[in-house]
Amino acid sequence: MNAILVTGGSGQIGRSLKRLAPEGFELVMPTRSELDISDPESCAEFVAARDWAAVISSGAYTAVDKAEADVTAAWEANAIGPAALAAATAKAGIPILHVSTDYVFDGSRPGFYRESDPVAPIGVYGASKEGGEQAVRTANPRHIILRTAWVVSPFGNNFVKTMLRLGAERPQLRVVGDQYGCPTSALDIASTLLALLDHATRDAAPPWGTYQFVNAGEASWHALACAVLDRAATHGRPRPEIEAIATSDYPTPARRPANSRLSTAKLEQAFGIAPRAWQAAIDDIVDELVGAQA
Repeated sequence: MNAILVTGGSGQIGRSLKRLAPEGFELVMPTRSELDISDPESCAEFVAARDWAAVISSGAYTAVDKAEADVTAAWEANAIGPAALAAATAKAGIPILHVSTDYVFDGSRPGFYRESDPVAPIGVYGASKEGGEQAVRTANPRHIILRTAWVVSPFGNNFVKTMLRLGAERPQLRVVGDQYGCPTSALDIASTLLALLDHATRDAAPPWGTYQFVNAGEASWHALACAVLDRAATHGRPRPEIEAIATSDYPTPARRPANSRLSTAKLEQAFGIAPRAWQAAIDDIVDELVGAQA
């Protein structure tokens, strides 16, 4: 059985990987006390201690606003940790699959960002994630970097769960309507990572490099909130009024990209992976969450 080291096992993507783990792969998800991804020595020792088939690097410092004041911790987890993992996997002669983010872009261009577009992060979180990308690229040529965005799931804390909670508590919500992206299910990301893992561990020469995966289509946060609460209403939940507001009406410590839309054409061309519509993914998540509480 192929042993795969997965960092970030308690996060949305890690928990999704655990749910979808295929036969023939043993996904090992150490706790933070067992493996501190911000500690290069810990990363090197953990990788060297066992014969792994590959590493999936999905652990990260994801508190976007907190990162503005917690710069060192963000860079340790998002750049130094991946650098150590990539170096250790290169030494072991195994591939690394690393999860990155739309925040490497500044959101200023129209349309969907391609992998080849210039990066220009506008905050500490995005800059540290771009640092992680560069570290992985330079440390291990056998890498796949997978950028994604607007991650939601039945697990952990995320926008869908927040909207369901607030929608049950308040008759009216105010949600940003001038930021655009691609709502994406962590379960669909996990499925994609497992497909890429299969290529990375079985193909003689898979097309290594940087790719992007998000669910198909686009939405604003306001449109996503409407979709979540419309679906919840089909289960008998109250449907509050949802007002679209400007980013300037909801100031945060970290700036958000106004455009987080990512193209997945390169991934589909290289691996034949075509994402489903974000609406279908959101419906599945809401159905699971609301059904579990019924």
